[in-house]
Amino acid sequence: MSGPLTGVKVVEFAGIGPGPFACMMLADMGAEVIRIDRAVNVGKEGSVEPKYNNLLRGRKNVAIDLKNPAGVELALKLCDKADILIEGFRPGVMERLGLGPDVVFARNPKIVFGRMTGWGQDGPIAHTAGHDINYISLSGALHSIGPVDGPPVPPLNLVGDFGGGALYMVVGALAAYIEAQKSGKGQVVDTSMVEGSASLMSSMYGMLAAGLWDDRRGYNRLDGGAHYYGPYECKDGKYVSIGSIEPQFYALLLKLTGLEGTDMPDQLDRSSWGVNRETLKKVFLTKTRDEWQAIMEDSDVCFGAVLTMGEAIQHPHNVARGTFVEVDGFKQPGPAPKFSRTPSKTPMGVAYAGQHSKEGLIDWGFSAGEVADLEAAGAIKQR
Repeated sequence: MSGPLTGVKVVEFAGIGPGPFACMMLADMGAEVIRIDRAVNVGKEGSVEPKYNNLLRGRKNVAIDLKNPAGVELALKLCDKADILIEGFRPGVMERLGLGPDVVFARNPKIVFGRMTGWGQDGPIAHTAGHDINYISLSGALHSIGPVDGPPVPPLNLVGDFGGGALYMVVGALAAYIEAQKSGKGQVVDTSMVEGSASLMSSMYGMLAAGLWDDRRGYNRLDGGAHYYGPYECKDGKYVSIGSIEPQFYALLLKLTGLEGTDMPDQLDRSSWGVNRETLKKVFLTKTRDEWQAIMEDSDVCFGAVLTMGEAIQHPHNVARGTFVEVDGFKQPGPAPKFSRTPSKTPMGVAYAGQHSKEGLIDWGFSAGEVADLEAAGAIKQR
């Protein structure tokens, strides 16, 4: 174990998406995370090897039957030993399992109880199902992304699940953990992907209130409206990105594209953005992506070659920084951020459901006899 969270113990109740991503980050930073999987999942990996689910790396997996009273008691005992609990069920599920905050706090008053949902723990539609695209619809984020003459474009599931969900869960859980060290009291961290993605839009909402943001997508500086901030197609059908917002960077853009000294309208004249964009489109189509990369990448234009994921792994900057690491025999994004004094190590790979049902419990202080009794009672299942 290494990293700034070494010594912090986390219980994760198995789920999908943002909960596992948050726990991956905590594990990457050194926390000891034990994942409670469903006993019925043991041996049911499906057609895709679990090792390719990067979000599950870095922790041991214990399969517990939470419909078995002995299994519920075991889960509570694990929570007794933990600093943080992360769960991503619909509101009320943990309570029905006998694992709600009141029960857990009565046994471990200092634990942080992290709850991950799309809509939040309460509100008119808190009980309904949803996915990332639905949550960022409600926050205004989805409407703001996409072309002016087309439908909104889902930004993968980065804004809701991972940005507005997992990252806010990590920040909230660690903030509550720090406070608990002072007060001796834990608390519930209610993480809603609607609220997290709305928070990510704080700057845009401020500009909207100030009259500086058009509530139509594709009409603003950062949403593709401005000719100096966006992607451009090249001669080979590949793309580059330009972010020349500041005047000195824009001047350099004009110089390196050969447009310096021409009669291009002023950069900040919104009425000319469309004309300027057409001019830049024609220029970028005269060279391949790699040719433009050779011209601009080592400059202050604010330039990026739009790489495929396969290309990103091999880019010299990413190689030099160790952005991608090899785990389970293939390259994947490594732990982030980087720490100078307590660096994170390359994480261990993904565990199968129930792979550590015995070993993981012994690591957390259970005796071999207790583990044997739990297995005999059907509370745990070893793969």
